[in-house]
Amino acid sequence: MNAVNVVRLLLLSAIWGASFLFMRVAVPVFGPAPMIFLRVALGAAVLAVVAWHLRRPLGLRRHWRYFLVIGLFNSALPWMLYGYSARIVSASLLSILNSTAPMWAALIGAIWLRRGLSVRAAMGLALGVVGVAVLAGREALVLPAGGALAILGALMAACCYGVATVYTRTTESVEPLASALGTMLAATVLTLPMAVPAPWPGELPAMHVLVAVVAMGAVCSGWAFLLYFRLVGDVGPTSALTVAFLIPLFGVFWGAMFLDESVGWHTALGGAVILAGTALVTGFSPRALWRARV
Repeated sequence: MNAVNVVRLLLLSAIWGASFLFMRVAVPVFGPAPMIFLRVALGAAVLAVVAWHLRRPLGLRRHWRYFLVIGLFNSALPWMLYGYSARIVSASLLSILNSTAPMWAALIGAIWLRRGLSVRAAMGLALGVVGVAVLAGREALVLPAGGALAILGALMAACCYGVATVYTRTTESVEPLASALGTMLAATVLTLPMAVPAPWPGELPAMHVLVAVVAMGAVCSGWAFLLYFRLVGDVGPTSALTVAFLIPLFGVFWGAMFLDESVGWHTALGGAVILAGTALVTGFSPRALWRARV
């Protein structure tokens, strides 16, 4: 992996890690449903402009079912769950729980595709359970009412990513830009019925809240998808998977820097155990990353 792709990897991790910070800022003002609707709608708008400029066809008639399923399980539902959890759970904890997605994918894939788990993957899942128990057990004691349910919601959001990952393995390949745009459009349609009746801010929110919403949509859900697919094309999906290990580091960093979130021993220990479990499940090796070539 050359220096340019290392920068892309770090930038992508920082952007997606910041999405949890933006949620924590925007949720108290907009509420989960309006915030997520704006996020996916803005993301779709950015990707639509790019697709129009590049003259890339969407293939809606051919891939509409794929767009709906991935739009639901990879964007609309998990982001809505994260939005509700962000009312209570810190950005740091949300970013760490998000890293369990590969574990969910391995477990769901073993059941759905009827493939047995390797010993290494089973050990990774066990470590993941221990890490979540350390985090959730401690946080449940200090979070306000509804904290345990909010943690469960974040875990179910990561589970949705696992469903989307396994589903993509069972369907035909869709061109990356068309896939990103199609799923954002589907997510916009799916979240609209929840956003319309929800209470919206009665007055124009503060500038930092508006910036958080725009950043989630245009940057975290639009530009970041393009950056990710470019990275996959350059270094391959295995090396690009490193982003799953870096997002929690940035999520914790942004939360501590801008929201004064404390990072206790249980956060560090639980996060490290979860990341170790994710590495076992995915078969990730740092040595393999640095052997990658453009």
